[in-house]
Amino acid sequence: MIIAIDGPAASGKGTLGRRLAAHFGLGHLDTGALYRATGLRVLRAGGDPSDPADAVTAAEAVRPEDAADPALRTDEVAQAASKVAAIPAVRAALLDFQRRFAATGPGAVLDGRDIGTVVCPDADAKLFVTASVEARATRRFRELRERGEDAIYDAVLRDMEQRDARDSGRTVAPLTPAEDAFVLDTSHLNADQAFEAALSFVSGRSGRP
Repeated sequence: MIIAIDGPAASGKGTLGRRLAAHFGLGHLDTGALYRATGLRVLRAGGDPSDPADAVTAAEAVRPEDAADPALRTDEVAQAASKVAAIPAVRAALLDFQRRFAATGPGAVLDGRDIGTVVCPDADAKLFVTASVEARATRRFRELRERGEDAIYDAVLRDMEQRDARDSGRTVAPLTPAEDAFVLDTSHLNADQAFEAALSFVSGRSGRP
């Protein structure tokens, strides 16, 4: 069974993906971590995340263990990830990685921005998790402050709006719900409520409780 979860930053798709994977006994891949790892490699090499040559070189060097680097969670890396993700050759370089993961074992849950539309268009269940930009900025602001970072809400909101524009406006694999995706708005839901709604949908599609 393959479950595809797409959505913008801080919508809750990562938490949801991990919980669904644990519930059904499937592997989980945060595909955003691959783009973050690519962006981080560019930054560490002193390159420009918007430069195709720098970004593709980094994408081709990404390894599974890169996804565990604590530095991936910084806002600087998130912005770099959004920039490299807009480069078609970077997406092509990481596409096979994602599809191989989905094809292994009993199945997998993949969360990202183009899973249901590009990476796994034949997924058994597709969800598009979203929330208002204000709600998502508040979540990210709290997350950054809890990690001890000196975050400013207005700056977080502005960065998120810019990232949304890049993700939705890029010519290759833009962020958009698949036609057969279940759209889940988490603006006013806690993690448990979002999980129950998603579980109900996936169980209905798969026949697995």
